[in-house]
Amino acid sequence: MSSSTAHRVRRTASSGARAASGDVLRDIPLPPYVTGEDTQFAVRAVVVHAPQRWSGGVVCRNDASPHPCRLHRWGTRVLALRGLRAADIDALIERGDPTAVVPPPDRPA
Repeated sequence: MSSSTAHRVRRTASSGARAASGDVLRDIPLPPYVTGEDTQFAVRAVVVHAPQRWSGGVVCRNDASPHPCRLHRWGTRVLALRGLRAADIDALIERGDPTAVVPPPDRPA
């Protein structure tokens, strides 16, 4: 093969929900362990990318993509790994403060 030969990568069909444009976006990978900085990024992600009712259904408040968007899903998963329950995450979203501080997880003695 010569160096000028172009290689094309074909997208494979993926099972599951598809975005409105027909493209499937993969989830953002989780960090190997969740740090305080990851937690603050996750809080910002779930608050900024909160759900909003629109005429076409529920969309992301930040970019109008179908909710939950990639960043909201990532933030929710990181906060769950940090030990927050779904009710705690919903309370953060309801509060609407992207700089809210999440207390460190309880460690057994």
